[in-house]
Amino acid sequence: MSTALLAVVAVILCILFRILNVNSQPQKPFLYCKDLSFLDTILKIAPLLQEPYIPTRLWGFSGHVQTIIHSIIGRVRCPWPIGERCYVSLCDGTTLTYDVYQPLDQSHEDDFTLAICPGIGNTSESVYIRTFVHYAQCHGYRCAVLNHVGALGSVKVTAPRIFTYGHTSDFNEMLSHIFEKHPNTRIVCIGFSLGGNLVTKYMGETDRCRSPNIIGGISICQGYCAIEGTKWLLNWQNFRRFYLYVMTESMKSIILKHRHVLLHDDVKRRCNLIEREIIAAATLPELDDAYTRKVHNFKSVTELYQWSSCVNYLQDIAIPMIFINARDDPIVPEALLQPIRQFALEHGNTLYLELAHGGHLGFYEGGLVYPNPVTWLDRALVALVGSLALVNADTTLKSSAGMLQ
Repeated sequence: MSTALLAVVAVILCILFRILNVNSQPQKPFLYCKDLSFLDTILKIAPLLQEPYIPTRLWGFSGHVQTIIHSIIGRVRCPWPIGERCYVSLCDGTTLTYDVYQPLDQSHEDDFTLAICPGIGNTSESVYIRTFVHYAQCHGYRCAVLNHVGALGSVKVTAPRIFTYGHTSDFNEMLSHIFEKHPNTRIVCIGFSLGGNLVTKYMGETDRCRSPNIIGGISICQGYCAIEGTKWLLNWQNFRRFYLYVMTESMKSIILKHRHVLLHDDVKRRCNLIEREIIAAATLPELDDAYTRKVHNFKSVTELYQWSSCVNYLQDIAIPMIFINARDDPIVPEALLQPIRQFALEHGNTLYLELAHGGHLGFYEGGLVYPNPVTWLDRALVALVGSLALVNADTTLKSSAGMLQ
């Protein structure tokens, strides 16, 4: 083998090792929490938070690879849980759907429901949702999964709108219907990516009437501020512009798939929509300027993003919350995580978990090349739900003791 060829091979190997980040070592999650009694209660049920997260050895230390494998391949040996699809007709003509999955383990006496809000353009049929739902069912939890309006190919859009980044009314409608069917159930709200923003915003909206049976919320891999997040996604550093392109095309395909309703002549005339501008949009801000802000009557994209961002609602959250992010998430850069770190350090009943690795919703663990079928995130979420249940039980017990004194 010639020296030149050896040099080329060496360069390629160096690039691969750099991309795969194989020199990294497993690390424990960083815990940000002001309330030590709250943290102690969480750790009683979720001791894995004090253990190192061990990604798949060959590629799991790369946030890019974790994110890409998650988005393209999903989970390994992913089960298909059997659920019931519920249809709700809203007052604006929208057909809302959500899927309910009953617990497989019937040994639990308590009635808990996990209200799940998926990521952008995702549904109950998304692979990572299916895996988590099945794992939660096996641990005795009922799961209800919101299908974002317009995202399911099998459900027609019946009103001139789809889901947005900050529209929490659909999630609220699902919760209302759950309580109608199961009035005594206690609910933990769980949001992934965009869904994490919606769940957090829902918890902090002051004009929202929430049931006392909602005992906590968990947000995973969200960016907290759409205005700042968009600034990062618009540059090519760490290939963020590529991820923005994929998200833009996904949103655009949903709009165009339902164009006979969303872009009907009456709708275009009423909302001043120009179809060629929607089709030509190359980024989410361009698409939101051409379509989303007009449909929802915002004067500008900035106003839309300001209203949508959960960072502006954090101060009014009174329910226990847990937030999870990975520092190597290529879609949510580390610079966006400072507000939630600060919030967790200044407010009670709040825990922020920050992992060094995991990518965007990946968190694969174990193995050299082939990961475990259940991810670190699946295991952590089920443990955290149990922790929030214990926090709620302790709070109820203290309140009862106080009333007796």
